[in-house]
Amino acid sequence: MDIDDILAEVDAQSIPQETKDLQELTRAWIAERVAPELLKWPSALMDRVLERIRQQIESVEEQTGNLDPKANFTLIIIQTELERFKFLIRSFLRARLSKIDAHAAHYAARATSTPSLLSSSETQYLRSHTALLSAHYAASFLGTFPASLRGLEDSTGGVRMVDGPDEDGAVFVRALRDVGSVGVEGTERRFEVRRGDVWVVRWSAVRGWVEMGDMEVI
Repeated sequence: MDIDDILAEVDAQSIPQETKDLQELTRAWIAERVAPELLKWPSALMDRVLERIRQQIESVEEQTGNLDPKANFTLIIIQTELERFKFLIRSFLRARLSKIDAHAAHYAARATSTPSLLSSSETQYLRSHTALLSAHYAASFLGTFPASLRGLEDSTGGVRMVDGPDEDGAVFVRALRDVGSVGVEGTERRFEVRRGDVWVVRWSAVRGWVEMGDMEVI
């Protein structure tokens, strides 16, 4: 670790957990809205944030009706902070649900191999969504096809029927630490990534670094 890393670690330790969670939630929200595919569900972060929101709502309910001007001002601050967290969570969830809606079959297959991809509520939503789609397709046109042609996940001829997100879509990323040489699959292009660098690059080339926390989507 160099002196910048040591100073950053000291600064991070002095930041309240609530502020850290807000920063982390904001980053998760931005990443989910920008990344072309669904990112892993931030389980620990969401558990902490939702528990804090529950506690704050209980505090507001207990103090509502207090005639003390100081208490009323405190309530205004708490409610403002609550609305900020609630906006980020709602927008974050909507971004995730829109991806599930767009590529339900793709994520249904991925959820089996990557259990941490979805929350329990998202898993239930995905199951209901795919069941409704299957019933709709069967009633609309699949029921008239021969049994051998009713599969929705056929890959005959090397072409998959299941449509997935565009993994080669371009994203802006910022390096949070020195990464080194990064290559773009299918090309001879390689570039050196240093901490603080901002690049526009294919998502597939940096997805692993983002998941490890070495880069962040901006």
